[in-house]
Amino acid sequence: MKKISIALVLAVGLTGCENIPTSYTNQGVAAGVVGGAVLGATAYSGNRSRGAIIGAIGGGLAGGAVGTYMDNQKRELEKNLAKEIQTGEAKVDKLPNDVVRITMTSHTAFDTNSTSIKPDFYSTLDKLSDVMTRYNKTTLTVVGHTDNVGTDKYNQDLSQRRAYSVAQYLESKRVDPVRLATAGKGESQPVASNTTEAGRQLNRRVEIYVEPVHAS
Repeated sequence: MKKISIALVLAVGLTGCENIPTSYTNQGVAAGVVGGAVLGATAYSGNRSRGAIIGAIGGGLAGGAVGTYMDNQKRELEKNLAKEIQTGEAKVDKLPNDVVRITMTSHTAFDTNSTSIKPDFYSTLDKLSDVMTRYNKTTLTVVGHTDNVGTDKYNQDLSQRRAYSVAQYLESKRVDPVRLATAGKGESQPVASNTTEAGRQLNRRVEIYVEPVHAS
C-alpha cells in the first residue's frame, strides 16, 4: 500500500465567470458558473441548480457588493486562521482578478491511505466552517489532489473520496449541502515536483474554491 499524508490548500475565489488568472487555470480552474468553479466537479447535493442555490442563500450578490462581501470574508478568514498564519501553517495570498488563496500545510488531515479526517484537523475545519456559514452567499467546490506514488486509478479514487470527506464534514458544521460540490484530480495537477518528498507533500492536498453567487 502507498503512504500518503495530506496538505490542505483552500483557494478562495473572488471572481465571477471571467478572467480566471493563468496560474489558476493551470491548476484546473475554469471560468465557472454557479455549480462549481472546477472542471469535473460533481454536485454534492442532488439539488444544486442555480435556482436551488439562490433560494438556499436568500438571493445573490450584485454589482460592487460582490467585492466588498468577499473582501470582508477574506479578513474574517485571516482572523479565524490567525494562529495557523502566525505559525506558518497557513498563508494568505491575494492573486490577480480578486482571487484570494489560503494555503494550509497541516499534515494531520488524514492517516495513510485513509479518507477519514483525523481529529487533530477538526479545529481548522471548524474555523473555516464558521466563516463559510456566516458568509453564505457563495458556492464551495472541494477538490482532492495526490502525489504520483501509486497508480493513476488509485490516486484518482483517493482524491475524490478525500474531497467528499471534507464536504461531509463541512455539511456537519451547517454549511448548506446545496452550496457544495466535489472533484478529484488525482496526481494530474501537481504544484511542485514529485521527485522529492517535500514536493510530494505539497502535491498531497485538498483545495476548496469559494465563489460568490451573483444575483444575475
